Amino acid sequence: MNKPVKPQDVLADGQEYAEFDGVSVRKGSVAAFIGNVHALAEVEADGPQWVEIVAQLRELKPALIRIGVLDVFEIRDPKLRELVDSL
Repeated sequence: MNKPVKPQDVLADGQEYAEFDGVSVRKGSVAAFIGNVHALAEVEADGPQWVEIVAQLRELKPALIRIGVLDVFEIRDPKLRELVDSL
């Protein structure tokens, strides 16, 4: 029988990251990804800030894939979904 997974089962107190299929995933990765998505909506497309934010999304995407976020949550905004898919 499967048991519920608690946060401390994934990342113990004081631990900064966990490894999933060989990829180190830092705590805060999901929140950083979401924060960057929100920030992307606030900047001019293809401007310097946009490029920096997209680079962060690109860097964070493998972690989200490894922990399964993109398997269970769909990005609703079609333009954003296309961007993330292209990273």
